[in-house]
Amino acid sequence: MADYDTLTPRQREIYEYIRERIEKRGYGPTIREIGKAFNIKSPNGVMCHLKALEKKGLINRELRSARAIQIEDIRSGGGASLPLLGLVAAGPTIEAVAQPDRIDLHDLFCEANHFALRVRGNSMIESHIEDGDIVVIRQQAHAENGDKVVAMVEKEVTLKKFVKKKDHIRLEPANGDMAPIIVEPDRDIRILGILVGVLRRC
Repeated sequence: MADYDTLTPRQREIYEYIRERIEKRGYGPTIREIGKAFNIKSPNGVMCHLKALEKKGLINRELRSARAIQIEDIRSGGGASLPLLGLVAAGPTIEAVAQPDRIDLHDLFCEANHFALRVRGNSMIESHIEDGDIVVIRQQAHAENGDKVVAMVEKEVTLKKFVKKKDHIRLEPANGDMAPIIVEPDRDIRILGILVGVLRRC
């Protein structure tokens, strides 16, 4: 039976942190993540807290795996995460070595200042961005040369490579059959964000 009322203040903070992590992304934090969140230098220090929480019936640690902290009344797997099982060769074959972990899509793409757009057109195909892809954009109003940006030119929005010249801005496609957009100083241009990811269902 869970014994929440007997938790120390620090145990309660760690328990709520674990609960929040599971609810948010579908699986518990690692020992390293807990140590970093609470400035606990030693993994043994984290383990002491986990053992106390387990003894008081607040958590379960399945097979003592790094990410296998569970809370009985929360169903894990509801977060935006996938099993990350290791490496796969895209050239010469490599040895299959199991590396059980998870990749957290929420941490990669779902920060407060990120948004997604669906691509229409083929101007960026040489950068492996195709018609119908979903692009993930980090919202910001400035860009460096070479960044792939979503820019609003007057009232039209486009995804292009940003190049700032002395007397104009070039929005360059990644398609040899298409011309760049030249933005002269008298035209209104706003950078809406920077490309950080591409999502595609094969």
